[in-house]
Amino acid sequence: MRRMNSAAGSFARRLLAWWDVHGRKNLPWQRARTPYRVWVAEIMLQQTQVRTVVPYFEKFVARFPDVESLARADLDEVLHLWSGLGYYARARRLHLAAGVVVRDHGGSFPAAAADIRRLPGVGRSTAAAIVAQSYGRRAAILDANVKRVLARRHRVAGAVSSSAVADELWRLAESHTPAERVADYTQAIMDLGATVCRRTRPRCADCPVRADCLAHAAGDPERYPGKAPRRKRRLERSRFFVVVDPDGACLVEQRPPGGIWGGLWSPPERAAGESVSAFLEHAGIGAGAVDEVREAGVFRHGFTHYDLDVEPVYVRLKTRPASVREGAGRWIDPADHRLGFSTVAARLVGVTTLFATSKSGA
Repeated sequence: MRRMNSAAGSFARRLLAWWDVHGRKNLPWQRARTPYRVWVAEIMLQQTQVRTVVPYFEKFVARFPDVESLARADLDEVLHLWSGLGYYARARRLHLAAGVVVRDHGGSFPAAAADIRRLPGVGRSTAAAIVAQSYGRRAAILDANVKRVLARRHRVAGAVSSSAVADELWRLAESHTPAERVADYTQAIMDLGATVCRRTRPRCADCPVRADCLAHAAGDPERYPGKAPRRKRRLERSRFFVVVDPDGACLVEQRPPGGIWGGLWSPPERAAGESVSAFLEHAGIGAGAVDEVREAGVFRHGFTHYDLDVEPVYVRLKTRPASVREGAGRWIDPADHRLGFSTVAARLVGVTTLFATSKSGA
């Protein structure tokens, strides 16, 4: 066991020496490194790359600089600032967790990992990252980058989704985490996985710990970590009705709170192939109010486990109906609103400005 500790210490020392020269030290959440800012960043970084997160993080904390302002916020505005970042359940849980911090912790972000893990959307690794990064206390993390580094370093076979593999990687993460400079070490091992020990084409020649990396020695680093059997991707299809009034306002509906786009706003989504006349009847829009109908080309949007074929149908009205019968619909200015949109909804609504002005420009 003493030898393991010595090897672990050597691993951490070499990694920190590399990070001191090559690591990322000016990320926005590293400046004014409060528990709140680290928490927001860690949630955004789940399944999302740093370069994508940075602009979202900066806008988000500019609008919500502390947990109290986030807890007071309307969820629509939170989702609006999250629009395009994906995995929107993260935003809903972040907002919910802010309310928990204010209600149960008096607005002070909890310091104990056990208390942090009780917050919605926070798992073991995220809680440890917050403890290490913001409080400087020893806590082992195991995000996707760290899993890859450790699986290759120790040549741990099997998919990381396996509980046995996960348990072994947690054991290794604990053994390698030093008692000192834990915040720097945490960032260093994440940086190594993100920039050197990459999923494909790892830059082994630049790795500070390659000398005792078992996967590198065997010449097969890309075999680790193992991959779970791929599930067959399913294909779904939906029709979206993009209704535009004479002034260019667009009709949108709020989606149910659950599901992949839960709580976001979107042009009305209906079953594939639903006719324009059936949609208008259900929505309470008379056929006489319609000026033009245009079907656009189908496009495909990919999710983690399935693809969605989107059928856009643009409906321009001569007059806006006094009310919309179906759903919690509202009319918005496509260029000026504070609602949360998915990438698909933003793409559909973004076209309405051209659609709405095409008649006047004809």
